[in-house]
Amino acid sequence: MTTSKEITNIKEALAAAGVTEDTLTEEEKTSLDEQGFVMFHDLIAPESIKKIQDRFEELFAEEGDRAGMEVHQEKGTRRLSDLMNKGEIFDEIYMNPKILAGMYHIIGRDFKMSAMNGRDVLKGQGLQPLHEDWNDFNEGDGDMREPEDPFHVANSLVMLDDFTPDNGPTRVVPGTHKMKAPQFYLDDREAPHPDEIKVLGKAGSAIVFNSHLWHGGTTSHSDAKRRVLHPYYVAREYPQQQDQMKYIRKETYDRISPAARYILDVMGAY
Repeated sequence: MTTSKEITNIKEALAAAGVTEDTLTEEEKTSLDEQGFVMFHDLIAPESIKKIQDRFEELFAEEGDRAGMEVHQEKGTRRLSDLMNKGEIFDEIYMNPKILAGMYHIIGRDFKMSAMNGRDVLKGQGLQPLHEDWNDFNEGDGDMREPEDPFHVANSLVMLDDFTPDNGPTRVVPGTHKMKAPQFYLDDREAPHPDEIKVLGKAGSAIVFNSHLWHGGTTSHSDAKRRVLHPYYVAREYPQQQDQMKYIRKETYDRISPAARYILDVMGAY
């Protein structure tokens, strides 16, 4: 039996996951560099999306008020967390070659999974201030990132339902990953930004983005579901949003590949 000890660095893990130099096109790499994000249409097959939709609803029904507690609960949304441990169907999401290639292109060094959460905005809810996923998290810890510093985090949105203009799609401000966090520039981060765009796409599409890019959820004005998965990654020298070693279940560990164990940073857990 292959053991996780055979994977010793991120390049080996990426190769085992099917990532090559050509996994991202030059156009996709340029979009990540210049705009801070890239869209992949039809990334996840419809049959997989249907299975994930069903599992999303099963988990939320089972967990009720506890849903999302492993990482974060948010008023006005249905949230799930610890999805790596809650079904084999999620393995193909956080180990998707396109997503992993995007993460490596952004972070540029050894990285690991930080967390994978689910989010569904309820009607009339979902507005978030423009933020990035580093300084907001580390504010007060003396670890504020400067524009010339390397990128530490990268995220993705895997759409389980269509993202439409009315159901609370994510907004992004292209190019702002090259700047400091929005609180250094904006008095009202909930207000529309003149350069923002809404990320729209069909179920099965995904956006990979630099987590230092200014972004945020918008208000849903629709009864339609807007379920999404957030596979989120961090440079390996930093802590995870969810401590995978603490939460990893034996059945998950035994099921996943050595490359996945490396990406989750759970080698030797069992």
